[in-house]
Amino acid sequence: MSATAGWMFDRSARVVAALAIAVSSAVAQGTSAAGASHHHDASPAAKAGSHDRCDNEAGADPTSAVHEAMNGAMGANPHMRMSPMRTETAADSARAQTIVTTARAALAKYKDVRVAEREGYRMFAPNVKNQPVYHFTKIAAAVRERFKFDPAQPSSLLYKKNPDGSLRLVGAMYTAPKDASPAELNARVPLSIAQWHLHTNMCVPKFSQRGRWLEVSNGKPVFGPASPIATLDACDKVNGRFMPVVFNWMVHANVYESDVWGDHH
Repeated sequence: MSATAGWMFDRSARVVAALAIAVSSAVAQGTSAAGASHHHDASPAAKAGSHDRCDNEAGADPTSAVHEAMNGAMGANPHMRMSPMRTETAADSARAQTIVTTARAALAKYKDVRVAEREGYRMFAPNVKNQPVYHFTKIAAAVRERFKFDPAQPSSLLYKKNPDGSLRLVGAMYTAPKDASPAELNARVPLSIAQWHLHTNMCVPKFSQRGRWLEVSNGKPVFGPASPIATLDACDKVNGRFMPVVFNWMVHANVYESDVWGDHH
């Protein structure tokens, strides 16, 4: 691995770890607090971590807020940018079908999640229970995908939970560099068939203030994907760290479901 690739691997791993910690911490600490949620007024924050008052506000559950944000309409999400749509062609349909056929054959072995884990795929935010879709990500595959698209080697595998608690493979998530152009995204998966998405405009706590992930204002998290804060100015007012882009471009291919290109985020 080149020095440049190694730097990108390290940076990607740290970003993924930070958001995983955010969601996992919200669950673990939120549960142990037994309802003693931190509440902030909507006015600009004073010192980082200061608390105006505390209450038992049910709507302040950070886990619920994260799930609400991640499962809402993606196009209306202030932390999400969608790729442009194109007019479908017969060539696009054929190319998309080839991707699906290749993925179905190559990924079938991962229907047993233990095989995926043995090959280096790890569950994202494992402490968050009852996720609509479980992402099992392989960092090495994500790094490789920056340079080459291969339907048989996705960055992440997607699972849903069965009633008995077992996991059912539904498909894969593919990624592309965050600075990829529409033409480059289209070269991987046709834009007339599927929409890629990019996580953007996120305010997170500074590295030295991880405990602030649980801060709440008006029933919504101050930080992370469920926060209404989506500008540098607003993030500065709460003494956070603004991230214009988080992760890379992503697209879901639910190759074992009827709605293959529907993003069940």
